[in-house]
Amino acid sequence: MTQETPTLPTRPEAATEPPKSTKKVFVKTYGCQMNVYDSERMGDALSSDGYQAVDSVEAADLVLINTCHIREKAAEKVYSQLGRLAQLKKQRKARGEDLMVAVAGCVAQAEGDEIIRRAPVVDVVIGPQTYHRLPGALARARSGESVVETEFPPEDKFERLPAAPADTIRTRGVSAFLTVQEGCDKFCTFCVVPYTRGAEVSRPVERIVGEAERLAAAGVREVTLLGQNVNAWHGEGSDGREWGLGELVRRLAEIDGLDRIRYTTSHPRDMDDALINAHRDLPQLMPYLHLPVQSGSDRILKAMNRRHTAADYLRLVERIRAARPDIALSGDFIVGFPGETDEDFEATMQLIEDVEYAAAFSFKYSIRPGTPGADMDGQVDEAVKSERLARLQALISSQTREFGRKCVGRTVELLLEKPGRNTGQLVGRSPWLQPVIVDAKAGRIGDIVPVRIIETGPNSLFAEPVGPQSGNQGARSFDS
Repeated sequence: MTQETPTLPTRPEAATEPPKSTKKVFVKTYGCQMNVYDSERMGDALSSDGYQAVDSVEAADLVLINTCHIREKAAEKVYSQLGRLAQLKKQRKARGEDLMVAVAGCVAQAEGDEIIRRAPVVDVVIGPQTYHRLPGALARARSGESVVETEFPPEDKFERLPAAPADTIRTRGVSAFLTVQEGCDKFCTFCVVPYTRGAEVSRPVERIVGEAERLAAAGVREVTLLGQNVNAWHGEGSDGREWGLGELVRRLAEIDGLDRIRYTTSHPRDMDDALINAHRDLPQLMPYLHLPVQSGSDRILKAMNRRHTAADYLRLVERIRAARPDIALSGDFIVGFPGETDEDFEATMQLIEDVEYAAAFSFKYSIRPGTPGADMDGQVDEAVKSERLARLQALISSQTREFGRKCVGRTVELLLEKPGRNTGQLVGRSPWLQPVIVDAKAGRIGDIVPVRIIETGPNSLFAEPVGPQSGNQGARSFDS
């Protein structure tokens, strides 16, 4: 799941005395939900350091670029943006003004000192595991030092980050991300995550629960648990046993006001019975599961080091659907992995036909320097990759449309999240993560209301309110 989202830190709670400062920061976020969460936490740290958010580069004293290394030519995209910032910094200097530039995230981790060498405009390079050190790194940079913080430190960054005050949480919406696990030990041959995010690390139960309780107390009604391999999470529970993600979800479901729980991204090998049973038993755990498979060919799966077969995956899907028949599945697919033949690709298409996805993310394979896949023989021609991707995406799109059509006429619980594009509309998310547009009379932002799906659109569904609104049944509106 990728996106490019401006993510801005916001002012601390009024009861907290902020440092007296006029420093302003603009944060640009690339990539997955975890990067969005990371940007929010860096924003909390900067806010405590006296920074205020602005919505344009031109108004900023500090520009922070939080980068992603998953997409092709990610590093070059960053260098291109840094070139534009170099011109802006030069203009500022001519006026006697200052501009600091920091690069964070996975490109920062992968490139390190090379960023400073190629783009002297950069003052600070900071990796995903060290962003709790950002205020100190900026202080060192102001004294003239070029700072590169990309080691994997022994301390827990989450312990050292300030908690966002309630009013800051409220500005971010009724749904929130919560990182519970980072890094990956799977070493898929196409993936840079083990090198940029490090080995698998699970946050302790009590810290996850504490953060979730703070979110719920501030009005958050839905939380998405994040991890590069989120269902590999494990930790000692309150009963002294080692818990997996299923047990953690059960504990979070006990938090008052936390009405919806999701998690992403999962690995098929870590989908155990406890987690499947949580889908069966917990109404708070939404019936939507992102379960990447990448390919339907056993030969390609082996070359990818996925350590499961297509049949393993299909049997797992069968078990999950037996436990939760209304669950919607999404997946990830890579086409054109080195050595992929027409037969391999057709096996992927057959798997998609067999599973019937509600959504999916699909990409052409692109080389990631330093990964085993980069040195494999049989690199597939770009034209072939493009043709295969178009066919795969057409099939996924048809399945997504069909899933939407099956929702028409159903009554579902809708979490109202934000105003719609048009006056008098609100937009919410269905249990299956679909955006749904409804008349604003249905309730207020933060309410969970029953609606009937009446129509499908290109990218969303349309609904009408049903019966008494849950806002009159004790639902906590976000603006109350």
